[in-house]
Amino acid sequence: MRELFKKSRAARVAVLLGAGLLAGGGAAYLYFHDPVVYPIPCAIHLLTGLYCPGCGAGRACFALLHGEFREAFSYNPLMVILIPFICLYVAARGLDWAVTGGNHVDGKISVKLLVAILILILIYGIVRNIPALPFSLLAPGGMREIVKGA
Repeated sequence: MRELFKKSRAARVAVLLGAGLLAGGGAAYLYFHDPVVYPIPCAIHLLTGLYCPGCGAGRACFALLHGEFREAFSYNPLMVILIPFICLYVAARGLDWAVTGGNHVDGKISVKLLVAILILILIYGIVRNIPALPFSLLAPGGMREIVKGA
């Protein structure tokens, strides 16, 4: 199977199109199924009562799909900031693989940058659980009243 993908650009493009269709299907599902009504539970929050760095991401993505950027920001501000960069990486990596069959993107990303982002995500996960202002604003929906009025 690996040889097929190394040799056949059409096979790589077909896989990328399939992945794109799956992502589009997931986005369509989320668009029509409000996570407030149909909640997506977080295992970390259920087990510990603490918010993980991804808590509120489902509601934020739902809001983004509906063009509600301020509401999305209130649910998970870090994800809303990082998602364009993640999408750019996935698109560049996928196109590189489809065209060349190789990986020429990952080597261009600084390891220091990746470590800094990981540290930022870990700090965000800790800080959003501090039950005092301004940190409590980072909890899912914590900024909702502020961004509604803006």
